Amino acid sequence: MTAVLSNTATAGVKMPRNGPVAKSPAALRLNSRRQWINRIVVGLCSFATLLGLAALALILFTLLKNGLAGLSLTVFTHDEGAPGSHGGLRNAIVGTLIQTALGTLIGTPLGLLVGTYLAEYGRGSVLSSAVRFVSDILLSAPSILVGLFMYQLIVRPTGAFSGIAGCLALAVLVIPIVVRSTEDMLRLLPAQLREAAVALGAPRWRVITFICYRAAIDGIATGVLLAISRIAGETAPLLFTSLGNPNLSVNLAEPMGSLPVTIYKFAGSAYSDWQLLSWAGALLITLGVLGLNILARAILGRRQ
Repeated sequence: MTAVLSNTATAGVKMPRNGPVAKSPAALRLNSRRQWINRIVVGLCSFATLLGLAALALILFTLLKNGLAGLSLTVFTHDEGAPGSHGGLRNAIVGTLIQTALGTLIGTPLGLLVGTYLAEYGRGSVLSSAVRFVSDILLSAPSILVGLFMYQLIVRPTGAFSGIAGCLALAVLVIPIVVRSTEDMLRLLPAQLREAAVALGAPRWRVITFICYRAAIDGIATGVLLAISRIAGETAPLLFTSLGNPNLSVNLAEPMGSLPVTIYKFAGSAYSDWQLLSWAGALLITLGVLGLNILARAILGRRQ
């Protein structure tokens, strides 16, 4: 009976289209203001994105335009020469490959072990907090300070610049990047993954090696690639350690050439052929890092 009366009372009432209660003017103004703020923020974000892409496109266009003009077979088959002698960059290319590879091979295992300790063994300890603090300082420290440190530690006592000093300087730059990426990726893994492996009787070291590392390999590899991308273009640490060598040298006990140092020297010269070689060297570094990233992504994608 009550339901019948209620239906009869509301039968002649016209309900609003948007709901049982019409929006008040204040609510409409608030909604309109929120929409305008949203449009403004989206517009600013889009403008910033386009601005960044435009700057990147301009840099790549300039690099390709000037770098391709300086590329030739001589770049890969001849060492540095005097202005006008049609020299190349063979010594710098080989030196960069050696120092970057050795710096990565030295710094990556150390960074991986330190990151593993921070994520798996040292949670909440005073030592882990101190290590993380030092790692963060190294991550943001100017690279020239690392070069000065290696100069005082190796070059000055031995009395000679050397390729091994350059490798160690680059390794110091690799370590904090790998530490941060390893720790962050291992912390993102769910605790249930470790608990399931421990429940099956696996020791902790085996859980970390065969379970955690495999699950976090993509992020760790990305950190290593970021480290390689950074050290491949570093100039300041090498100026104080390996110095540079106009001749081809693979002896780590002697000064060794590198593309960043050669680019720094040639780009500021008044000779057009040296300037073209500096553009070619910059293009080679960019293409090398890009190719390494593509290769790593292809290998990791195929593994998945």
